[in-house]
Amino acid sequence: MKKHIDPRHKRRQAAVKQLFAHSFTKQKATDASTRTILKKQSTINKLIGDAAPLWPINQINRIDLSILQLAVYELLSEKEPVKVIIDEAVELAKEFGSEASPAFVNGVLGKIVEEKEMKK
Repeated sequence: MKKHIDPRHKRRQAAVKQLFAHSFTKQKATDASTRTILKKQSTINKLIGDAAPLWPINQINRIDLSILQLAVYELLSEKEPVKVIIDEAVELAKEFGSEASPAFVNGVLGKIVEEKEMKK
């Protein structure tokens, strides 16, 4: 588990919480990266849906979807190494999700990265 004092982890936690809350109430996001994720949500969700064809977007647990949206946004922005993004997403899934969440998040992100690498 990540140290709770790591500011990057705290920012990711806050972004996941805002994305999760937005999935219920459509409240305005206060974080700039969260607003960007929401603007690109259809593109991000398409990538997630393509990587998890047995799980339509509306059937994915909302907290898992929020974690995946943040991670896919980070993968697309390429500001962090892929391994760091996936590790952080899995840690968030352990923290906020169910027992199955870490494996699901890891699998979906692995598939997205694999497909992204094939396109290069």
